[in-house]
Formats: sequence, structure tokens, C-alpha cells
Amino acid sequence: MSWIDGTIFGIYLVAMLGVGFYFMKKNKSTDDYYVGGRSLTSLHIGLSVVATDVGGGFSIGLGGLGFTMGLSGSWLLFTGLLGAWLSGVFLIPKVAGLARKKGFFSFPQFLEHVYDKRVALFAGVISAIGYLGFTSSQILAGAKLASSTFPVISIQNALFVMGGIAIVYTVLGGLKAVIYTDTIQWIILMVGLLFIALPLAYFKIGGLGAIQETLDSSFLRLDSISWQQIVNWMFTIIPIWFIGMTLYQRIYASKDTRTAQKGWFIAGLFEYPFMAFVGVLLGMFARVAIEKGMLAGYSFATIDAEMGLPVLLRTILPVGLMGIVLSAYFSAIMSTADSCLMAASGNILTDVLKKHRTANSLRYSQLLTLIVGVLAMFLALKMTSVLDLMLHSYSFMVSGMIVPVLAALFLRNPNANAALVSMFAGGLTTLFLIVSEMELPLNLDANIFGIVLSVLSYFLVMLFAKKRRF
Repeated sequence: MSWIDGTIFGIYLVAMLGVGFYFMKKNKSTDDYYVGGRSLTSLHIGLSVVATDVGGGFSIGLGGLGFTMGLSGSWLLFTGLLGAWLSGVFLIPKVAGLARKKGFFSFPQFLEHVYDKRVALFAGVISAIGYLGFTSSQILAGAKLASSTFPVISIQNALFVMGGIAIVYTVLGGLKAVIYTDTIQWIILMVGLLFIALPLAYFKIGGLGAIQETLDSSFLRLDSISWQQIVNWMFTIIPIWFIGMTLYQRIYASKDTRTAQKGWFIAGLFEYPFMAFVGVLLGMFARVAIEKGMLAGYSFATIDAEMGLPVLLRTILPVGLMGIVLSAYFSAIMSTADSCLMAASGNILTDVLKKHRTANSLRYSQLLTLIVGVLAMFLALKMTSVLDLMLHSYSFMVSGMIVPVLAALFLRNPNANAALVSMFAGGLTTLFLIVSEMELPLNLDANIFGIVLSVLSYFLVMLFAKKRRF
């Protein structure tokens, strides 16, 4: 990497840290730090939502899917479109006004309003653990990108460097800084990938003819995927739009209900088709480059699928443009990492420690963000796959909390005991199945079985409660 690219990338990092310092001085309360003063517009909300949801994990992970399965990998983010629009229609109208009236900071506070403090506490614990894992996936994505760009740096060392930058920026910023920088970062990502990386990579590998000659025809079809895989993604990703702490924070940060809904519709469109196809196409181009021997020192047998795209970009991009595209990928990673760090620390502060209304709540918030960030960095050292870590974190949260949330939204008399039992049953079942690596029927994901057990548990407890009353 040339000094010009390094300078461009360095300027980007300094600028992002500068925004963090700027808003650090403007944060006067926990309300400023976690919900941005509840005054943000739909464009900023929408771009922040998609930047957070897609982020580095999906950017690198989608490249890996394109590398291994082609265009069919785009269905991963089609589930994101569905999730965004469904939650915009059913969730936001019931939550946004209530949050402004009650002054909510976190997702579990909504559950406490509907159920009780026990449900909120357990939801806070599950959410904090899930976002700890998700933050780790973003740091790992940054480490993979950095180590592939700078071959002299190992993944472990890159992980410490990227983790340190993300943590410092997040501790300083607060949600308003996160959302405004997310807007900048998403614009950088769009320009870098759509107008630089995609056309240059396409022509460098030889265009459509080279793709058709090199790849199996299944790579160019949208139906080269099993129904089980689509179901797994749907059960993992759509529900996150109903239980994600980062998303509730942006609902609370919006000026009003309609602003939040507009932001969600904007986010859905950017996820699919835009990011879905850009990500998998770049992954396919990396596969063609590997098969044609264009990436010196790498072969299909030795390269990590998720490393193919970063290696391709490092190889083909000219001086100057490499710095821009590298900044684009790091912007995606940082826009997710900072949001997830704040989500985890917000759960701990608000729902576990109950320190959000104290005199020193702002300092507590920053300290907790630092602690969670360090834990996430060390967790990333133990993992190898960005997409696996991210989806496992999703699965754990989804199977534990989606049933109580849906009950809160759609049932006339939601039951607190049923919610608590279903959370334990769903979350622990999924965690056990993931850790045990048990072979599951029909190759379905562990969280599907966790959700099924959660549903059964909820209604069994409700039936038992009704029988006791009569």
C-alpha cells in the first residue's frame, strides 16, 4: 500500500475521531449519549440504520457468500428488506410515541412497560450478550480487512489496532455522533464500492465473458440455494428488526413516529437490492480472479472465502483509489461496531445496573462502553468467521426475545410469567444447540428450534395461568 493510500485512510480515521471529540463536548446527559436528544431526521436515521445493520460483517460476509455461491447469496439481505418494512408497519407505531412519553433509553424498557422488571432484566442480559458477540464480529471483519491490505500485519495485531480505534471512537461519541458519522460513512461506502471497486474489478477480471467461462452457471442464478438456507436467514434476520437494541435507539432518537417509519423504508431499500448485489458481485469477481490465478500467492484451496474480496481489492486498485475503498470498508465496520458497543453498554447501564438516572450516568456510560469493547476484542480473538459469529449472535437474541415482543405487540393481555419462561427456553435451547454442534433435522438453524420451544413455552404457561384462575 502506497503512502498516498495510507494518508487518505489516515485522514479518514482522524476525521471520524474528530467527530467523536466534537460530540463528546456536546453530550450533557444520558439522553444525549444514548438517544441523540430525540431530534434526528429520517434521512440520518435511515442511513444510520442501514450502515449499522449492513456494516462490516455483512460487507465482508456478503463477499464470502458471493465467493462461494454467487448471486443467490443476495437473499441474505432480502430478509433485511422484509424485516425493515415489517417493523416499520407494525412495531414503530406502537413504540415510538410511547418511548417519547415515557423517556425510554433501551429496548427492554418497552418490555418492562408491557410486562415487569424481571422480563426487562433478562432481556437486558440477553441483548448485552448478543451485542457483545456482534461487536466482536465487526472487529474481526476489520482485522481481516487490515491484515489482507497490510500483509506484514497479522490478523491478531490488526484486531488489536482496529478494536482500539473502534472502542476509542465509540466511548467518545454518543448516539448523535454515531448517527451523523454513519451518514458520512454510508456515503463513503456507496461511492467506494459502487463507483470504484465494482467497475474496476469487473473490467480487471475480463468482464462478463470471463465470469461465464470461469464460474459454474449456478453462480449467475438466484435459485441456486436451498429452501433451508432461506428459512434459516429469515428466522435469524427478520426478527432482529423487532428486538434489536440499536434499532430501538434510533426509533427513540427520531423526531416523531413518521420520521422513524420513513427512515426504516429508506434503510430497507438500501439493503436490497443495492448492498445485497454489490456485495455478492464483488465476491464473485474475487472468485474469478482466484480461479484465473490473478491473485499471486493465493489459491482456491488455501484462501478464506471472506478474505477473497479484500485481497482482490488490494491487488487491482490503483494508488489513491485503494485508500478510498479501504476507508469505505472501514467506515462500514466502524458504523456497526460503534452502534453495537453502545447497545450493549446501554443495556447494562439501563436494564441491569439501573444507573441511567444517576448524577454520573454519562461517565458510567462511557466506562461501560470501554469495558464491553475490550471484552468484544478478546472474544474476536477466539473466532475465525465473521458471518458465523454475527449470525450466532443474532440467533441467540432472536430465539430468546422475539416471542415476548410479538406477544407484547399483538396479544390483548400479554403474560409476564409466560414471557420470562419463553425467553429462558428459547435462548438457552439455541445456545445449547450452537455450543454442542449437534446435527439438526433438515439442516435447519438452531434458533428455529429455540423459537419453536419459546412459542410452546409461552402458550403453555398462559394456558396454565388461565386454568388456575378458573
